[in-house]
Amino acid sequence: MTVTIGGTGVRARAITGGVDTHADAHVAAALDPIGGLLGVREFPATPAGYARLLGWLGGFGTVCLVGVEGTGSYGAGLARHIAAAGIRVVEVDRSAGRTGAAGANPTRWMRSAPPGRPSPGGRPGRPRAATGR
Repeated sequence: MTVTIGGTGVRARAITGGVDTHADAHVAAALDPIGGLLGVREFPATPAGYARLLGWLGGFGTVCLVGVEGTGSYGAGLARHIAAAGIRVVEVDRSAGRTGAAGANPTRWMRSAPPGRPSPGGRPGRPRAATGR
């Protein structure tokens, strides 16, 4: 799937992101339109880290959707940053099928979700005071 950028006729690949959030760092995964893994990278859980994460995802194409764990806790600042950039954010249930350290892999839950749809165990981000939505 490609996305037309403005009226320019330029087409970019639609990217889906998934983020496993922690107090000090967030781990992001980028997926192509058919669910192929493009990359995984860790970013600091700071405003500068949020900007770098979003820039990194955008380096693969047009970011259409980002699943974020814990939009009311560790992922709140990141969810606000992504939403402010005009990108759809979905909250991902951090307990969905999580077992041990393998549960911390955002690609595990993002790979089974086609771009543009909430991830398994995910739901559209809920309005919360912490996310300002």
